[in-house]
Amino acid sequence: MDTELFLPLISRWAHIGCAIVLIGGSAFMWLVLQPVLKEESSDLHDRIRNRWKKFVHPGVVIFLVSGLYNYIRAVPVHKGDGLYHALVGTKMLLALVVFALASILVGNKPGTQAIRDDARKWLGITLLLALVIVGISGFVKIRPYSTPADFANPESVPLAE
Repeated sequence: MDTELFLPLISRWAHIGCAIVLIGGSAFMWLVLQPVLKEESSDLHDRIRNRWKKFVHPGVVIFLVSGLYNYIRAVPVHKGDGLYHALVGTKMLLALVVFALASILVGNKPGTQAIRDDARKWLGITLLLALVIVGISGFVKIRPYSTPADFANPESVPLAE
């Protein structure tokens, strides 16, 4: 394998792997675990939350590092591509909201207890935002785009099929 591709490949795998684990784990908690545990003791909820926290916090760090690296690599390719930057900027802002909600849901600070008390609702909102982020990511990855230099030569612009 070309050594220039190694770090980008690892970064992409880390980013997508985190998405699979954190979004999948959150979906499991929202769809399966929370309805079953509705009547269980708060001690069990605390134990589950503390265990899940060990995945959420490192996952957020991996998302931030790999996402920043991936973005820095993509900027030169998308220079002058306003739609790309608008969509990726929106994705980044939504991701920060998701990270905050995920951290609050696994946290133990008294000031955010109201959110944890209604965890099912807030986990659902977090999952909805995560799915919007995935949708934006998928669109940005496959959409045809043009660089400013392409406008000087319209025949070089790829057409969507």
